Amino acid sequence: MRLLLAGTSAVLLLLPALPASADPVESGPWTSYSPTFTVQERGCGDVSDLTFRLSCSTSSGDQRAERRYATYSSGTRQFEGHFRITSLEGSRISLKQTFKTTGPFFMLAVERGGRLYAVHGGTTIATGATVGTTVRVNTVHVVGSTHRTYINGSLKHTVDSESGSFYDKFGAYRTNSGQGPATVQWSGIQFWRK
Repeated sequence: MRLLLAGTSAVLLLLPALPASADPVESGPWTSYSPTFTVQERGCGDVSDLTFRLSCSTSSGDQRAERRYATYSSGTRQFEGHFRITSLEGSRISLKQTFKTTGPFFMLAVERGGRLYAVHGGTTIATGATVGTTVRVNTVHVVGSTHRTYINGSLKHTVDSESGSFYDKFGAYRTNSGQGPATVQWSGIQFWRK
């Protein structure tokens, strides 16, 4: 909130809250970088800057609105982003993926009601990702070793990682058991490597 004084009148401006810039979740040294990305819109998916929308309720077909980042195959990579679900009439929508070029590796999805879970295995990662709530997600991927997921700065999920080529994706994507409509706004996107 900002208060501006203009003569004897006071004007109150309400500005949207932005996520605080955060440091990486694990000790470094980390180097910030900006990988290239492509926008993926399929089916009823629509991307407008950092707003990702699935406008249909179909439970079949390829429904996606995502950013797909450049492929990497070595080192340790960290992604950070904040998401806020602005509407979720459907359920089981993937929000963040670490994808292997040969197929799915890790997918973080949300169910109506706010449960965040790992699509492969169904493990609950966190709760509270309800409509209107901002959630911070960090993934730390040590290629050939481990992949760790942090929610709001706390480690919530760890899985082994094999070697290979991977890439990060985020947005809104209908899982095999999911359906829209859904609208997700992302912000505070950062990448680090070491």
